[in-house]
Amino acid sequence: MTIGGTGVSGTGVSGTEATGESGRGAHPGATGRDAILLAARRAFTQRPYAEVTMRGIAADAGVSASLIVKRFGTKEELFNTVADFGSAADELFDAPLGSLGRHLVLALVRSRRERQADPLLRVVFSLGNRDERSLLKERFREQVTSRLAARLTGDERELRAELIAGQLLGIGAALSLHRPGAGELATPERLADLCGPALQRLVDGA
Repeated sequence: MTIGGTGVSGTGVSGTEATGESGRGAHPGATGRDAILLAARRAFTQRPYAEVTMRGIAADAGVSASLIVKRFGTKEELFNTVADFGSAADELFDAPLGSLGRHLVLALVRSRRERQADPLLRVVFSLGNRDERSLLKERFREQVTSRLAARLTGDERELRAELIAGQLLGIGAALSLHRPGAGELATPERLADLCGPALQRLVDGA
């Protein structure tokens, strides 16, 4: 899909808060590739595609623009990488169905804290034009919601998968909106204790 345009849609929440990512500069433990992806996610979430530059991403990541080109190619190819939810889904769904609800919360929270990024929330708060948002939604449905529905058993699998995805987005948004807050102080295990059972009921179809 070809992407571009300059449309902006307000959300009332800054891109950094919405995505659960840290501010300017690479995360201290990030590799060059990770730093580039973090910076690119911030850039494509906070600004329309046409306003994002490779030089700006490079400056935020603390690398050269030529390194980004070497690793990811063009700006469009970098955007397509950022719009991919496959690796996030791999981690989120890496558990048996009987314990998936708790694992979903643990994986979400640990990703936010270890990588300074929410693995899913960018699908909601992208400021891009219709083509960009459509691509994110299509990828999210294909790689997250439909993939989860295929794993579930019983009736209304698509509905349950959509509700599970919605709850995960809600948890991520709550943690971002209330930073610093009680959710940021709670351990991943405590958050899983509180939120996991509701997700597990949807997994089980009970």
